[in-house]
Amino acid sequence: MRITKTFAVAASVAALALAFAGCAGPAAPSAPASSAAAVDYKLVTPGALTVCSDVPYAPFEMEDAAAPSGYTGFDIEIMNSVATKLGLTLKVKAIGFDPIKSGTALAAGQCDVAASALSISEERRKNIDFSDPYYDSLQSLLVKSASGITNLAGLAGKNVGVQAGTTGKDYAVANAPKDAKLIDFDNDGLLWSAIQAGKIDAILQDYPVNWVHQQADSNYKIAETYKTDEQYGFGFAKGKSPALVEAVNAQLTAMKADGSYDTLYKKYFS
Repeated sequence: MRITKTFAVAASVAALALAFAGCAGPAAPSAPASSAAAVDYKLVTPGALTVCSDVPYAPFEMEDAAAPSGYTGFDIEIMNSVATKLGLTLKVKAIGFDPIKSGTALAAGQCDVAASALSISEERRKNIDFSDPYYDSLQSLLVKSASGITNLAGLAGKNVGVQAGTTGKDYAVANAPKDAKLIDFDNDGLLWSAIQAGKIDAILQDYPVNWVHQQADSNYKIAETYKTDEQYGFGFAKGKSPALVEAVNAQLTAMKADGSYDTLYKKYFS
């Protein structure tokens, strides 16, 4: 192929330019990737971390008009910290416990995360992906201080309140006297009202929740606690949110490392 003189000169100039460029030092670093390229968490509402929670269940989730989300509690504050670190706002939906523990609320896209003192179990794992455990719990028996009831055996012939669908109810079914009458309630608020009204003689449920009642009213006390090796985890739609599960686990690890988890723990369980 023939090469014209003009083209040859242009080629020489280009070659010299390349040579000098090679001597000019390293190239300027490229601009960082845009934040728009962030991980897609497949959120129900863009820009928000939507949490389903069974309220009230103090000290884990409670109404709080002063909080931006309208709710507070140990679970809610952890989720708010996670949302903030991920650049999201926190949105809380108060729903019943059954669609939370069954995973139906998550599968239906009502929320991104279930944060509701949710015990991890193999049965629940069939329908829910769990975060790493973040809280170890016990079961407990709350009674009136003057009732004379000191243990499970004392529940013979008594009305015992439990929350439907919970591990507390499972424990009561397996261990309460056969002639104890177990009465289901939808939430802790109704359980607390029932024992105050004398409709039930005891409440069998998670220790921290009964502990709050004991602290609030000296007419009630925890008669016994039961070690069940339960751990709470945050729940996610089965197989649909691996990136979000990973992100929440990373933030839980970071909170434990920087001391912010301990600060919240002391605030609610000291």
